[in-house]
Amino acid sequence: MTSAPANSDGSSADRTSGSARPEPAALAAKAAEQHIVVVGGGIGALIAARECVKVGMRVTVLEQSDAVGGAIRRAELDGIVIDAGAESYATRGGRVRALLTELGLEDRIVAPAAGSAWLAGIPGVGAAPLPVGGILGIPGNPFQEDVRRIIGWSGVWRAYLDRVRPPLTIGHSRSLGALVSSRMGAKVRDRLVAPVTTGVYSASPEDVDVDVAAPGLNAALTSVGSLSGAVQALRQEAADRATRATGGGDGGTPARAPGAAVEGIAGGMTVLVDALVADIEKLGGVVRTGARVTSVSRGDDGWTVVVEAGADAHAAADPDADPDATEYTADGLIVGTTERAARVLLESTAPALAETEPADAPEIEIVTLLLAASALTGAPRGTGVLTVPGSHTAKALTHSTAKWEWLRAAAGDRHLVRVSFGAQGEPAATAALDDDQAARLALREASALLGVPLADRDLIAAHRARHVQSQPASIIGSAGRRDAARAAIRAVPGLAAVGAWLAGTGLAQVIPDARDEADRLRRELLWE
Repeated sequence: MTSAPANSDGSSADRTSGSARPEPAALAAKAAEQHIVVVGGGIGALIAARECVKVGMRVTVLEQSDAVGGAIRRAELDGIVIDAGAESYATRGGRVRALLTELGLEDRIVAPAAGSAWLAGIPGVGAAPLPVGGILGIPGNPFQEDVRRIIGWSGVWRAYLDRVRPPLTIGHSRSLGALVSSRMGAKVRDRLVAPVTTGVYSASPEDVDVDVAAPGLNAALTSVGSLSGAVQALRQEAADRATRATGGGDGGTPARAPGAAVEGIAGGMTVLVDALVADIEKLGGVVRTGARVTSVSRGDDGWTVVVEAGADAHAAADPDADPDATEYTADGLIVGTTERAARVLLESTAPALAETEPADAPEIEIVTLLLAASALTGAPRGTGVLTVPGSHTAKALTHSTAKWEWLRAAAGDRHLVRVSFGAQGEPAATAALDDDQAARLALREASALLGVPLADRDLIAAHRARHVQSQPASIIGSAGRRDAARAAIRAVPGLAAVGAWLAGTGLAQVIPDARDEADRLRRELLWE
């Protein structure tokens, strides 16, 4: 076999296309000449930085706060390390688990404890366990006892009409709320579905896109003839897939609803952040915190990134790096900030971005309480509580020491409870309160949601975290907004952007999206 003739620069010529195909040595040399600046230190930014540094590019990460991780952050309560932001990740697609395995963290992966969650604020009932066997709160059998207890007999019979409605009335519905209310009635929508979408997506079911949040549900509805039947069909498909994947299954464990399975990391999600930073530094990258980028500009020679003078900065990994540098030049720029910050930063270099519609991004607050209350022993309301919208000030609660064994072991006979405030179009009730007031409100809400008396003396310590939640991919219209924003960014040579505001919320979406964007930028700089 005859090899392709070499070009004068040492690359080989592709006889089929006539294009030059650089040899690995030439690519490696070219990669070493490229400098990538990553603005922001969230998970998307760190993933993109790692992808670039892996191929030999010089990478500098600039994070304005004193810690990287973005929505993943740690805190300490009376000596216990806790997740102050995201506490788990969705298992769908297997991308997060694969990354953890790459980083040598597979033995740290943990599953939440088995146990039911509860629903609070049910009119005329108060609180009850969340029904099993549904998808996004939609029941597969409205006559099921745990469903009937929540929606009452009138709700059950209204939901049953779904089974007898003529097939001709079935159409493709985009809004989850509209679909559920038209097929099964307002009580199913308001008491079963709305608590799930508010707790998971911080959004009303009316704003949730069925095809994104529950892929295949519309098609199954059309095929089967009822919404409850469609739920049963999708759950059976999921069970069959699980059985095939495991070679048989145990015959007694029902499959989780699509998208419902989550995992965590023993020691907290920041274990992942630490591992990413360590890997970036090991490969020669620089991670700098306390570095607020004030402007970026693009000229003939690439990018200029300006850092606020006098920033209290710290540079890691590279002993020759200047921790006080106020200006960087780069061949490629990756923006990994929030949407609001990205739009301000790219106002002059990506003017088309300003013409796209920004997403509504609610501010969420999580107050974590360390409690000495013995009344919580035995997890009286399972691993967590969702609320019927409008019934409580808090939107959700997680009994963390009931959900995660590693936290239970760390806390001993104490309990950790996370109380969440804020949703789409609804500011967090704690927003105007000081930390002590926020902790007291969270304590009162925890007492109400868990159905046990909790006094001030039970509160050992509290931590409050605030973050902007990017719009989930499941919100109607979000795909169009993201696509328009990404097209405006990609139109600028040498520019990429990553993060939840472009990928959708959750590590299962942010991680593969950041890898794809980094790969696109690498190809542009090294091949094109």
